[in-house]
Amino acid sequence: MAFTSLTFEVTDRIAVATFTTPERLNGISEERLADLEAILERVEADQAIRALIVTGTGKAFCVGLDLDLLDRAFDDLAYFTTTVRRLSRIVERIEALEIPTIAAINGFARAGGFEMTLGCDFCIIADEAKIGDVHTDAGVVPAFVSLRLRRRVGDQRAKEILWTARWYSGPEAVAIGLALKSVPLARLLEESRAFAGTIIDKPRAAIAALKRVYIEGADLGVAAGTELELANFADYMANQPYGREGYRAFREKREPNWRGRA
Repeated sequence: MAFTSLTFEVTDRIAVATFTTPERLNGISEERLADLEAILERVEADQAIRALIVTGTGKAFCVGLDLDLLDRAFDDLAYFTTTVRRLSRIVERIEALEIPTIAAINGFARAGGFEMTLGCDFCIIADEAKIGDVHTDAGVVPAFVSLRLRRRVGDQRAKEILWTARWYSGPEAVAIGLALKSVPLARLLEESRAFAGTIIDKPRAAIAALKRVYIEGADLGVAAGTELELANFADYMANQPYGREGYRAFREKREPNWRGRA
């Protein structure tokens, strides 16, 4: 499958999507939206893919909507809304993937690029990178980031990020909970792959079940959330073989038969 705005490769069950328009600061064009939709279709269908890393080339991860697209959008607000809704659906699909997703932030990540990182399960950022929402600096409000951001970093931090429109370095992003860890740019992809490697030997069905609880229980209280998790546990144990096999392997002092391939 050919892509026009990014590359896509799968190695050792880890997929890497890399934005390849550095001269446009990896802005989001119509072509990139279509490419991302095509990649998600493939990842959703391919059970052999066990993790997805999204990263960029050049000095930016992604700076949001491309300038040519924005020129049209500000002249046609209906098109603007339709485009942002399309990007929102892409982020929702990333969020709902049955596999771990990692945003590997190589450079500037703002606006739609920042919003995309919040759809990923994890963010690993280069020490040298800069991340921030920055919508309000341009007199604009974000379209689908506020509540995800509050869940990730808490109420006051989310307000600070959105209302001040400031940039955060890699170490600062880790300190406030925006990123899991910050590493030198030269080791960004290596570290992201290594982290993915600590998860992909678990059953894909187990990761999918856990993700469903996080998504479906995001707005539930403790009691309702506990019931959701119990129901999820019962369904998983009744319909998936991995727990029983894992226990038998433990008792028999061997590796479970699904290790590395489930």
